Amino acid sequence: MSSQIDRRTFMTALGSGAAALQAAESQTPPNGRSADKQVIGIQIGAISFLDEGTDKVLDILREKACVNTLFLATFTYGTGIAGRQIPGHPLPDHGVQAYDAHFHGGNFATPHPQYYRNTVIQDTKAPDHGNLDVLEMVIPAAQKHGMKVFSWSEDVWNPSVPNVEKIQEKDLYGRNAHTVCFNNPDHHNFLMGLMEDFTRSYDLDGIMWGSERYGAFGNMVESVHNPDGNDPSRVTCFCDFCRRKARERGINVDRAVEGFHTLEAWARACRSGQRPTDGYYVTLWRILFRYPEILAWETLWNDSVHETYEAIYKLVKSIKPRMQVGWHVWHAHSFSPFFRAQTDLKVLSRYSDYLKMTVYHNLGGTRMETYITSTRNTVLGDLPIDEALEFEYRIMNYRERGYPELPYTGLSPDYVYRETKRSVEDAQGTPMQIWPGIDVDISNMDPNFSRCTPPVIREVTQAAYRGGAQGLVISRKYSEMKLANLAAVGDALREMKIAL
Repeated sequence: MSSQIDRRTFMTALGSGAAALQAAESQTPPNGRSADKQVIGIQIGAISFLDEGTDKVLDILREKACVNTLFLATFTYGTGIAGRQIPGHPLPDHGVQAYDAHFHGGNFATPHPQYYRNTVIQDTKAPDHGNLDVLEMVIPAAQKHGMKVFSWSEDVWNPSVPNVEKIQEKDLYGRNAHTVCFNNPDHHNFLMGLMEDFTRSYDLDGIMWGSERYGAFGNMVESVHNPDGNDPSRVTCFCDFCRRKARERGINVDRAVEGFHTLEAWARACRSGQRPTDGYYVTLWRILFRYPEILAWETLWNDSVHETYEAIYKLVKSIKPRMQVGWHVWHAHSFSPFFRAQTDLKVLSRYSDYLKMTVYHNLGGTRMETYITSTRNTVLGDLPIDEALEFEYRIMNYRERGYPELPYTGLSPDYVYRETKRSVEDAQGTPMQIWPGIDVDISNMDPNFSRCTPPVIREVTQAAYRGGAQGLVISRKYSEMKLANLAAVGDALREMKIAL
């Protein structure tokens, strides 16, 4: 399908966005910041300010990309949103031309002990920059530049964190996983303490938190990141807290575990090329009909994530009602019909001011190829790879390149338009805003795969607003972006008169 849209439709969508922006700007912004302007945000970590200078970076962001909001990587043990460029990926044309040799991560602000009294997780201060507090360093400078600041935390942990084993999930065989459990009281209390700490201790404008994970069913049948699939014995979570919650819901725990063992055997056979007599798809549904507890368990896991959202939202709003609270929505919403079905935006709107909907076009080609490769070995195993991809396009409602081309071309601006439009329509009738997270230089490891260019970045930015975007989050992190591609975002915003 063409990525073009007729001029009348484009101007209508643009006019709606401009009207909303004009209405917002008629209000008085608190603290002199651009709090009521449409959010033009960027994800950025402490290392960029240390490498290049805080005021210099803020000037670059404002002048090149019209940025008025910073999403500061505040709590994470991963290099996806913090640190310099990921090792092995192309270095940007600014900052220190080197990788982080010893990245650790953690809390890049200052943990205040009074907020962590009810959890065994205590020592999370990131050692990477000594006693540096990124919020303390950046917030005053950002306010001087008329910018808002959001803390940006993600559900990524390091096994070296003291006591982390006490909050980790349990797999199907009772072994600890690297991930942590949403139903574990110590983890829950830590998250509540972390968010209360950020809210009370700093003059923030908002909070964003994200979790890029499946439950046990999703991890068994598909993968966005691993074409060979995940180890079906390592799926989670089956800890005592999850078992107790399942019983409270009336789920037969023994039947659920038995069902997952049956599903494990199916997944192993499928991925080893052993076609079931009645086919992959029919046999999967036979297992699900026999063990409905499997989907009940998946719903329990997914509900636990959303209950965490709701708890964070209510806590922050009870302290500072003006703060905006929202979530990074994992890229799986673009690939997995199961994850999309579980991610009901109208339900999320009850405890969300905004959603950052991930619509990474460049990296999306590789992720689409990976997802289809994974599901082609399980639920879609009855189909040739091209037909599996065609099925995916049909049910997810977009049209992209063929299977062999995807890593080399990425996904199109039309994909960004369609996913933004779908999200905006799903949230229609609610006050929740949709802020697409666009891909600026999120690179692939293979140098022959797709790369971002200024013309495509301009198209992608325009496509997001044609789809009805009410804000924008430039992703994944400033320390991997090329300045020309960053400037292309600003050029598109000025051309559309979004940035005034």
